[in-house]
Order: sequence, then structure tokens, then C-alpha cells
Amino acid sequence: MSDYELVHAYDTVNLHRSGGVARIELNRPQKMNAWDTQLGLDLRAAVDRTSADDEVRAVLLTGAGRGFSSGADLSAGFDLTPEGHPDLRTVLVERYAPIITSLRAAPKPVIAAVGGGAVGIGCSLALAADLVLAAESAYFLLAFVNIGLVPDGGASAFIPARIGLTRATELAMLGERLPASKALDWGLINAVHPDAELAGAADALAQRLAAGPTLAHAGAKRQLNAWVYEGLDRQLALEAETQQEQAATKDFAEGAAAFLQKRAPEFKGV
Repeated sequence: MSDYELVHAYDTVNLHRSGGVARIELNRPQKMNAWDTQLGLDLRAAVDRTSADDEVRAVLLTGAGRGFSSGADLSAGFDLTPEGHPDLRTVLVERYAPIITSLRAAPKPVIAAVGGGAVGIGCSLALAADLVLAAESAYFLLAFVNIGLVPDGGASAFIPARIGLTRATELAMLGERLPASKALDWGLINAVHPDAELAGAADALAQRLAAGPTLAHAGAKRQLNAWVYEGLDRQLALEAETQQEQAATKDFAEGAAAFLQKRAPEFKGV
């Protein structure tokens, strides 16, 4: 595995470099790399920095500790709308969407190396990458429905594009874990490696891509984006609108409370 140099330590994200590879590491291991306001700001800064740096020829996304990312940090609370509801729209539009669109628009390959759970927005982040590698113990989970919410972060575009409507509907509506081996069988991800070998395999792939024809990689990515994700901006906007609708429901209030209290929610459909 290549030696990486720490380029910048944000509060919740570490940015490393090794030759033409930039490694962006989510760094809230005590919270399973759950997204709070600061992580959103730090991740956007790191993504924008690597996207704009012509010397970076490949980007590797990882998570510190036991998981890739456990999703949004519900314990951090929410800003409120004038009506008194959690303001999820602003978070999605101003913090999450720019990260996702920057990764897709970056003229260089992006690889996600998923160890442990990729949950909620963490799952969306992983699937925003061009290539996704996972550890044998990893899993993917659209946990949104379990707290009365809907997919966001581009998940409603990325998942059906990768595995089709039938399986995407299953993930979105049942909210069950998808183990790495099954994710590979379904075509959601590119490869599965033994846990101890994931970091080395991801690094080797990143270095291979960084040594390749950067302009050809960028051109291929632009073609694929045009064919598969031409409507991504519209879909992100729809996700933000739909998510804000759910934020005003009693089901979401119950789902969030149940999650924090570690009990089963009692949804009423209101």
C-alpha cells in the first residue's frame, strides 16, 4: 500500500495525498462517521479542493474506524423552518447536493472503499463514486424509511441506475441491510475484498487509475454522466422537496425519537 501524506486535517475529514491520488477520509470514528454540520462543510471543502487540483488524477473516499458512514447524525438536532419543522431542504440543497454533484462532475475517477456500514447519506456518498469496493463485512442500507424519510443524496438516481427499479424499490421501501456479497451479485458495487485487504486493493486501483490516461478517464465519465445521470440535478431537487415534506410529518418525528430512544417506531401514516 502506498504511503500517504496528510495534506490537510479538517475538523472531521482528513485529506491525504500519494502521488496523483487524493484520499478523503471521513474522520468521526466515535460516531461511525455520521454526518453533522461540520462534516458536511469539511467534506465539501475537501471534495472541491481535490476536484479543482489538476495534479490529483484519482480520488479515494474512505471512512476512519469501523464504518464508512452511518448516515446523518440525528443526535446533532436540526435547524427549524419558520413553521417549526426540521429544515432538511436547506441541508440537502446547500451542503449535501454540492458534494454529490462535485464528485460526479470531477474530471477524474472517484473510488469508494467501504468498510462496515454505508448507511443513508453514507450509502449515497459511496454510490456517487465511479467505482465502489467493499470489505466482506460491509453492508449498504437505505435507512431513511426506518425513520419515516425518503432517500436523498442522489440515492434515488444512483441505485436504480446501477441495479434497476425492482431492487431499488426493495432497498428504498424495506430499509434492510444489503450485505456486500449480495450488493456485488446485484451489480451495485464493483468488487468485494477480505476486510484486511480492502485498503490495499483500493489503493492499488487508485494508483492504477492515477497512472492512466486522465483525459480519457474524464471523457468516459462525461459520456456516462450524460447518458445515465443527465437529470441528476433535477432528481436532487426532487429529493430535497420530498424530504422536506416528510420532515413535517408525525411519522418522521416518531421515527427520529424511536431511533434515539433505541426502540421500534409506531408509524401512523400521518
